[in-house]
Amino acid sequence: MDTSLAEIFSFIQSIPPFDLLPVPVLERIVNEVSICYVRRGQQLPPKGVNEPRLYLLRTGALSLSNDDNHLLGKYGEGDCCTVFCVPNNGQKDIVHSDEDTLLYSISYEKLTCIIKDYPDVIAFFQQTSSERLSKKMHRINDDALVASSLMNSSIANFFHTPVATIEAKSSIKDAAIKMTELGFSCLVVMKENRHVGIVTDKDIRRRCVAAGLSSLEAVNNIMTPEMSTIDIKNNAYQALMAMTSKRIHHLPVTQHGIVTGMVTITDLMNNEGINAVNFTSIIHKANTVSELAEISHLLPKLQIRMTKLGTTADHVAKSISAITMAFTIRLIEMAEKILGPAPVPYAWLAAGSQARQEQLAHSDQDNALIISDDVKPEHDYWFHDFATFVSDGLAACGFIYCPGNVMATNPKWRQSQSKWARYFDQWINTPDPKALMHCSIFFDLETVYGDTSLLENVRATMLTKTKQSTLFIAHLTSNALKLRPPLGFFRDFVLIQNGKNKATLDLKHNGIAPIVDLARIYALSEGISEVNTIERLRQAAGTVSLSKPAAANLIDAIELLGMLRLEHQARQLELDQKPDNYLAPKEISRLEREHLKDAFKVIKTMQDSRPSI
Repeated sequence: MDTSLAEIFSFIQSIPPFDLLPVPVLERIVNEVSICYVRRGQQLPPKGVNEPRLYLLRTGALSLSNDDNHLLGKYGEGDCCTVFCVPNNGQKDIVHSDEDTLLYSISYEKLTCIIKDYPDVIAFFQQTSSERLSKKMHRINDDALVASSLMNSSIANFFHTPVATIEAKSSIKDAAIKMTELGFSCLVVMKENRHVGIVTDKDIRRRCVAAGLSSLEAVNNIMTPEMSTIDIKNNAYQALMAMTSKRIHHLPVTQHGIVTGMVTITDLMNNEGINAVNFTSIIHKANTVSELAEISHLLPKLQIRMTKLGTTADHVAKSISAITMAFTIRLIEMAEKILGPAPVPYAWLAAGSQARQEQLAHSDQDNALIISDDVKPEHDYWFHDFATFVSDGLAACGFIYCPGNVMATNPKWRQSQSKWARYFDQWINTPDPKALMHCSIFFDLETVYGDTSLLENVRATMLTKTKQSTLFIAHLTSNALKLRPPLGFFRDFVLIQNGKNKATLDLKHNGIAPIVDLARIYALSEGISEVNTIERLRQAAGTVSLSKPAAANLIDAIELLGMLRLEHQARQLELDQKPDNYLAPKEISRLEREHLKDAFKVIKTMQDSRPSI
């Protein structure tokens, strides 16, 4: 190979997806390459060239516009211009040179003939950035489904049927006899052919025997009303997460709203090995904060293990969040044992990533307290000591104090239900951009422990107002657009310029956070109560706020960013380094860098489509 061809070979070999091809195939491609020169202001393709061709930028710059002269993108050195490879459904795209530009080009017909045995490479040239990203994430999710037995298994493979039931008016003694005869540990309580609750052997022990209640009393006196259920269409992993987060051991399975079976935590634990359920069980048995702190040291190991198994970022984050919830609940139980019962009903709230079930190992804590309006000034001593114990306990377990002081120890975020309602009224009705920037975290809240109605009532009223307040949504949007994906003018990465994170990308603040912000805006605009980002996007898909294709693109983008962050943190944790969100592009392959650019491009497109004030 002569010197000029060797230079072309070296250049093309470094560009995705050509870097996936073997040397003999690359040599055949290089032999078909033509060199062309386009002066500034001229358009592609060059005059007289009508056949479909692929263009590779060696030096210079190109702009891509539509026939309305709207800029669609920029090309710089090393970029592939695929505009002229395949028909564009009648849409006329215009490519012109911003400066004198040197290009390598090849007939698309000859190229596809040479690489006919490499369909993934051909697909790269035929697909848009969002299509390439979608294909990548489908492949990753398929691999993850294979890796996780529970995610790949229907609840139908685990639950027991028929469900054992008992009438609400039956005695506790009758319930105990029936459970003994059947060998069951729970019964569904029925009233007028409708399930109204569940009673377990633990309920009989705690609420009857230990409480000195007569066994002749009606079973509905000790049942758990408004029992949690799960639809048969869900997979076993979703059942596992529901039981772990709610700390229940029995979950009735419904079909068309009718209870048809029962799945237990034991059924699922036997199939999953070391996981969130095992952690939860160990945490529940801990009697001191120091014991909990010792258990927490295992959390990074679980994150590494799940990452290496190919588990999706969504699955990992939900598992870690469930474990964080278990730590919190155990600390709350310890606090109540030390301080005595709460003077009035309350709800301990998780905020931010924990509420969204998007937390990773040893994140900082974001929490709050919402207290019944029956609270009196003298009760604050109890809630102050309570919040301090739980927050200090979380810090001892590696969940550092919130740098912004968003914690229940802060009196501002330890308030009555009516005070929280007034907070949201003020944020929505008289929005202040600076204030919204700091309070947006409170639009991602979830009850960890306590009276769930306290938050749900406030949330229902809040969502009614956010749907109607265009000014509030506009201010929220304006703030959200301040975090931009790190893509330069020519789709190169814009890296951090100095400091200890020099030459890296901030995956969290410039990648994941913008999607979280957009999903929050879509949800609040449509009155959606869900707080998990992916679920918000799914539920908003097809509404006025968000099209179904755009929602799918954003889900693909956040899953890719989450996967890259997990793999980056796993490498750090294995080296006993503190995990962070700063990824150096050189850590990942060239093709992964292209997929990352595709994800950033999806975010930028969605941000550009939202008007700000």
